Amino acid sequence: MVLDDQTAVIEPQKGRREEGLPASGILIFTPQDLGLFLRCFAPPPRKSHKIFLVDVFSGSYGNTPMALAGPMMGAPQAVLVLEKLIALGVRSVIAVGWCGSLQPHVRVGDLILPRATVSEEGTSNHYPCAETHPGPSPELVQPLREAFLSELHGAHEGTVWSTDAPYRETKAKVLGYQKQGVLAVDMESSALFAVASFRGIRLAVVLIVSDELFSLKWVHGFKDGKFRQTREKVAELTLGAVSSWRGGK
Repeated sequence: MVLDDQTAVIEPQKGRREEGLPASGILIFTPQDLGLFLRCFAPPPRKSHKIFLVDVFSGSYGNTPMALAGPMMGAPQAVLVLEKLIALGVRSVIAVGWCGSLQPHVRVGDLILPRATVSEEGTSNHYPCAETHPGPSPELVQPLREAFLSELHGAHEGTVWSTDAPYRETKAKVLGYQKQGVLAVDMESSALFAVASFRGIRLAVVLIVSDELFSLKWVHGFKDGKFRQTREKVAELTLGAVSSWRGGK
């Protein structure tokens, strides 16, 4: 036995009788946003799979077939779902979730396109990548950037801190990352970028600011009108961007 063999014992696979999925996919972290996305479809997409407790829907927006998966929480579950989606044929993915602001100029209802991440989750370290700090695929970010900048006020690009422990976002860490210019904190982005790099697929992340930590007091905006409006716009604009990809791939 070769003790340093890095080949995985278990690899994600498509089952012999398992239905494949379209090349375009959207990961949606929250049940609230999943509902917003599903309501944009006519006819409604059908539920085609259940993957690690997560519902997967197959449908078409415009003329583009796509898969939607959600809700999910945290890097381990999001990566399990992404790995299986890749095995089923998905090659271009947008992940949509919420985040907490670390900067005074980034407020509830704003939008962030992560360009880089600081990883404090435990999943991404298991995915060796040629890139030291994997990030989003430029060819996916560009149509999102064009759509969001023209339609939304308060769109930002920059670094996001990903952690498995939202109840351990300490004051020292918030201040430390704030000084480094990190925009916000979430739970999944760094791991998703690592898997996309490792598996050779395209991926970008869209985050809506749901709460603020920059004052060292937790200020949530879950019922804020701008937060709701941004989420509705993000669903519409993300689907439009995905449907604009060449051949949906």
